[in-house]
Amino acid sequence: MIGQTALIDVVVVGAGFAGLAAANQIKAAGVDCLVLEARDRVGGRVEAGSNGLGETVDLGGQFICDDMPEIMALARQHGKTLVRAYTVGAGLVQPIPQNADDLYGRVTAMRDRLNAIEPDDPSIAGLSVAAWTAAQADEKDAKAGFLSMIEGLWCQPPADVPLWYLIGNDRRITNEVPELQYLLKETIHSLAVDLARPLGDAVRLSEPAERIVQDASGITVKTPRGTISARKLIVAVPPVMAGRIAFDPPLPKSLADALGAWRSGRVIKAFVRYKEPFWRERGLSGMVFFLDPAGLYACDASHDDGHAALVVFIGGRIASEWAAGGKSGTAARIVARLSAALGPQAADALDITLRDWSDDRWSGGAYSDIVIDCAASNAEAVLRSGLADISFACSELSPSYPGYIEGALVAGREAAAEVVAQLAGSLPAG
Repeated sequence: MIGQTALIDVVVVGAGFAGLAAANQIKAAGVDCLVLEARDRVGGRVEAGSNGLGETVDLGGQFICDDMPEIMALARQHGKTLVRAYTVGAGLVQPIPQNADDLYGRVTAMRDRLNAIEPDDPSIAGLSVAAWTAAQADEKDAKAGFLSMIEGLWCQPPADVPLWYLIGNDRRITNEVPELQYLLKETIHSLAVDLARPLGDAVRLSEPAERIVQDASGITVKTPRGTISARKLIVAVPPVMAGRIAFDPPLPKSLADALGAWRSGRVIKAFVRYKEPFWRERGLSGMVFFLDPAGLYACDASHDDGHAALVVFIGGRIASEWAAGGKSGTAARIVARLSAALGPQAADALDITLRDWSDDRWSGGAYSDIVIDCAASNAEAVLRSGLADISFACSELSPSYPGYIEGALVAGREAAAEVVAQLAGSLPAG
């Protein structure tokens, strides 16, 4: 039976970190708030699940660092156990280039050179990351390393990534310590659960926003369970997902075009458990950076209590190629690549748990959506402006750490502060 709720001050669409951060701040201001989440869980692109050994592990976003103040404060506030990622020892590059020892430095130099360019420099208009890289005088292996890093991080072919977008995005990721500095023993997803707890029944799971109607009476959100009336709306989902919501009347062309400028990449995350962190015995850190295939990366995700593990990120074109072989085929390819890099012991995995995010109905497919339309340089600004009663808040739009959990928290809280300020003085006393 379709029903309608009483008028809600603010409805938040999405219970990822952006939506939960926004809702908590709105509630703290004494403003009525309701969160609608399409999934049967909170957390968005952060997710925990059971591996084949019955252990709860992070299958989505996982790593944080000291230079991310919002997420670090939350972890400490909720008493989480910080596990320092193991980085002692040598990292490996596969296949081994002629000048492997200084490859990372040369790749970093390319990234620094790129970031010295102004995003609005007319000389780079229409230029992709791949085209810019091809024009550089760097050695072949440095170019390959740079392109592999970009494809692994943004989960898109570098030929589809506008150069101005990468520069503007990269400049907002300001950590000086490694971004893979810590993981949480209790899982990073447990923090999302902690954020949702004080909201109680104000978080409605398995209730996607299908249509948003604006008229003289305000905003009506239509879901499979009924309709909800609101004064203000925060759409706290990635741009691609926001673009799939029906708006009535249709969004202004500038907003519709801004939402249409984004694309989700493709990423598979693999959590590989071992009896022992055997790579450490050889003086290795467990980090493996692959030049071929581009977009493949592995690192140590062990705990100090004998919980030995590597995580492997498969991003971009190879995620599509490997997924075509099914889970068993993907696992076999992972084992083959790890064995070639770390030795035959890599084949003795106790368990390999895969999470292919590209088949996730509610997230789009990767850590972050990116703008792929070279001409859409104003897409972020247009979405941040939103409409009078509708705001957009997601990690992609954050002024700091876009594409990260940190960015989601910042974006959600900024949207909440703006909405609360707009509502101040317009709500009835008491």
